[in-house]
Amino acid sequence: MRLSFLTKAVLALTLFAALLSFAKFDHCYNTNWSGVGVDSHECYSDLPALFDARGLVHHVWPYSSSTNSVEYPPLTGVVMWATALVTPEGIYSDKYYFLINVALLAFLFIAIAFVVSKINPKKWYLLPLLPAVIASLYINWDLWAVLSAVASIYWFDRKRYGLSAVVLAISIATKFFPIVLLIPMALIFIRQGEIRRGVRYIAQTLLLWIVINLPFALTTPTGWWRFFKLNSSRPADLGSIWQALNIFKVNPPAINFLWSALFIITSLAVFAFLLRRAVTPKLAEIAFIFVALFTAFNKVYSPQYVLWLAPLGVIALVNNRDRWAFWVWQASEGIYHFAIWEYLASFAGAKFSLPARWYAAAIFLRVGASLIFALKLLLSTPIPAPPEEEFLLSDVVD
Repeated sequence: MRLSFLTKAVLALTLFAALLSFAKFDHCYNTNWSGVGVDSHECYSDLPALFDARGLVHHVWPYSSSTNSVEYPPLTGVVMWATALVTPEGIYSDKYYFLINVALLAFLFIAIAFVVSKINPKKWYLLPLLPAVIASLYINWDLWAVLSAVASIYWFDRKRYGLSAVVLAISIATKFFPIVLLIPMALIFIRQGEIRRGVRYIAQTLLLWIVINLPFALTTPTGWWRFFKLNSSRPADLGSIWQALNIFKVNPPAINFLWSALFIITSLAVFAFLLRRAVTPKLAEIAFIFVALFTAFNKVYSPQYVLWLAPLGVIALVNNRDRWAFWVWQASEGIYHFAIWEYLASFAGAKFSLPARWYAAAIFLRVGASLIFALKLLLSTPIPAPPEEEFLLSDVVD
């Protein structure tokens, strides 16, 4: 079977990116993730760290402990446990575990690029060329959720709603952030006058998510709940605007309420704006906007979160006028990736590190740039139609 030029190009670029990313982690791999160089060389990875810390090296079920369960939804926990089962034992087991997961993540990245190329065949090549993406591929297991999220968008825009709902439920059960996609999906169903179908889609997604989670919740309830407990109780954490404000001695109260309120208010504003546009947008065109809002106001922004946003940014990039905002945002992601690791290096005793205020400035820069790009995408949707053709919610309700 002969491969098409597009297939060859996707394979070549993504494999090149995967190898570059592996080279970035080479220092930590050779030192077994020990010493002050882990942060200063920017090669920390959850893969070997949690292999030891969560007992996976001893084949412990990831949700068996109420205090030391893995801090991930169940399907990611299953991946972590299953790859531990096939990892050879011995003094190099950490490295073997890392290599097994890296191989799977590289395959996932190739698959993500293929899906992106199907959605945006003119701009897909940007994904494997983005420095912040290359730098973050092997930090943890998030690519499992990213592939299913992008696949769900692909099938949703082709009106294969049943398949899209199944894949989205799997994605949410792997990493919780794809639940945000239900907001633009609901918008599109309303715009299309398909409210019943929209309710059915959301119900199918949530029901399947419950079915996936139920065995874990029933058999190891406290271990399963630990992920949700940690996320609800965590204070201002790395990469968030709340931590940046704290660095500048600004300490907003009740950040759980504040970040939720900001996300809900801004999402509703975008929702209302898009309801009144002339043409119903595709999910691929607006998914980035809502996930960007979610990450902008959340209590944490880990370096690998760029893997959530980058594919959505690339598939949304259909208007060349938005390119400058895209590249400003990606530049800010690269600066943030450098800043967070060099800031953390100061706590590890590194000789050179980044002062806290510069790190906070990088956070504000990243958040601002992501919101500017989101705004550009929002304003790139078609202009309002004349009054007699304007979309009205009452038309759907009637």
